[in-house]
Amino acid sequence: MLQPPHQSLQVAAVPAQRAPVRDRDQDAPWHTEAVCRRDEAGLFFAPSKEPTAARLSREEAAKRVCARCPVMVECREHALLQPEPYGVWGGLTAAERRVVLARRRRRDLELKKAARGTIAAAG
Repeated sequence: MLQPPHQSLQVAAVPAQRAPVRDRDQDAPWHTEAVCRRDEAGLFFAPSKEPTAARLSREEAAKRVCARCPVMVECREHALLQPEPYGVWGGLTAAERRVVLARRRRRDLELKKAARGTIAAAG
């Protein structure tokens, strides 16, 4: 999703036939190709006090939209780099993104630790 629900959502027509990601105009922002641009923001962001069953159903529906999106990877990386605290972005919920970020941090720490060990052994 492109914007949190408290901001206005620009809805743009997305052509039925899109060029593959590798053929997209590299000057255009990734979100111009996002499938979610034509869906309701409510699908990607929880209303206040949403019951668990409703939330899970809504998130699965949002993930189905993401699954067919040609810029899902770009959207996911945007949400991880920002980091976006709410909503479904790039096929991941906020909780799933926190898990990905924690794994990345652990991996980075392990790589740094291994690199220090290699330098110490070589020195």
